[in-house]
Amino acid sequence: MKIEALLSEKYIALNLDSHSKEEVINAMIAMVASHDNVKNIERLAEDVRKREQEMSTGIGKNIGLPHAKTPAVVEPVLGVATLSREVDFDSIDNQPVQIVFLLATPEAMLAEHLKLLGRITRLAGKDELRQKILDAVTPREVLDLFREEEKDLPQI
Repeated sequence: MKIEALLSEKYIALNLDSHSKEEVINAMIAMVASHDNVKNIERLAEDVRKREQEMSTGIGKNIGLPHAKTPAVVEPVLGVATLSREVDFDSIDNQPVQIVFLLATPEAMLAEHLKLLGRITRLAGKDELRQKILDAVTPREVLDLFREEEKDLPQI
């Protein structure tokens, strides 16, 4: 399993116009609501918000990574968005967020969940890749960026 295998153009939003962390999370949840792996969107929303209340998922370097292990999905679900404006995410480095990844995995997939979080963090932590994501004009470009970044990486 690779990030690019979990993504499709349908779940990549460019220049999402949100003004707050809550708006961003709500928009990301709405974006993945039609995903085949989502069986209960209300539960997914509840679990993502609950996790966010425990500790901010602003991981630094202008990245937000709201996530949850949840019975609301049957397989991993991933959405990506760039924001039209920087949004305060209570990030660990006190910097606003410009790129957001929403990850949800079944509760039984704890190891995969942690590996996916790690891979997203490592890849998106690369300055050059972050800038290319922000500069992307189409969702296909974002998908291609991940495909290229992961071509020599092992499956998770």
